[in-house]
Amino acid sequence: MTIRTTPDVLVRDMTVDDCEAVARVRVRGWQAAYAGLMPQSHLDAMDIAEDAERRRGFFTEDNPVVNVVAERAGLGVIGWACYGPYRENGRRLARGELYAIYVLPEQIGTGAGRALMAQVLTRATADGFPDLALWVLKENAPARRFYERSGFRPDGDEEPFEVDGVLVPEVRYVRALGTP
Repeated sequence: MTIRTTPDVLVRDMTVDDCEAVARVRVRGWQAAYAGLMPQSHLDAMDIAEDAERRRGFFTEDNPVVNVVAERAGLGVIGWACYGPYRENGRRLARGELYAIYVLPEQIGTGAGRALMAQVLTRATADGFPDLALWVLKENAPARRFYERSGFRPDGDEEPFEVDGVLVPEVRYVRALGTP
């Protein structure tokens, strides 16, 4: 599925050929967004080639994850998002979960993130999810503002995850989805 959400941003399904570009978006996105929020040694050790190989592996698995990319003319892939069933204690629940949404740091504020979010919300609604949840670093104020502008609200659930021996607190946000 391909949707042109702005005159110069195209959002489409990710293919295996996009794995390298998505890995670049993800790694650079983590390094920019999480600097000072998690151990710098972890961010510095992130490897685009390794991440791309992991992404290729996801395409060989039978899983319900939907991956989309945002492209801008002349720049190629500038953003990526993925969602699927909510994961809790190794189980998949009826609610949806936005697993990731990243754009290249120099593309933040250009509409690419909004285009990806619009596509995810439309498709998750069409897939029949009653709502969409996500986890965001508690101290990541720019991301939290982005999610709030997209209609997500914190539901009070907090959980830390471990990065190189450091507990990093996350908060859960949820947004109800309408009928398709």
